[in-house]
Amino acid sequence: MAKSKVIIVDDDRETREMLTLALELEDFSVSEAANGLRLISALHVDRPDLILLDVMMSWIDGFELCRSIKKNPQFSEIPIVFISGRGSSEDRHKGIEAGATDYFTKPLDMDRLMDRLREIIAQRGTGSVATSPA
Repeated sequence: MAKSKVIIVDDDRETREMLTLALELEDFSVSEAANGLRLISALHVDRPDLILLDVMMSWIDGFELCRSIKKNPQFSEIPIVFISGRGSSEDRHKGIEAGATDYFTKPLDMDRLMDRLREIIAQRGTGSVATSPA
């Protein structure tokens, strides 16, 4: 079976590297993007099964980037999971409202994150992805 593809979008290189290592150990195929522009070009080259997206980035914030991906019919069905240092209930609500499937706060609970990513990808295979309650 082919590995599920995840792209990590975070302007912090250490966070991308840590997540890449963790995801590869869990048998995901991983690519990275340092910002929204790189994500947009990566979506056209190697379509991921899931996007892990930071909220606070330069150029465009994650909420805005998520909304623009969800508005694009070519990519709107790709699940997006936020990973952020911002953990207020307002931020979580904004993330889900922007179209994200789930929202995790840093420091990340890696076991919970990996379980959720597998669940989202499995649900996507059956055609139904449930969003997490905010």
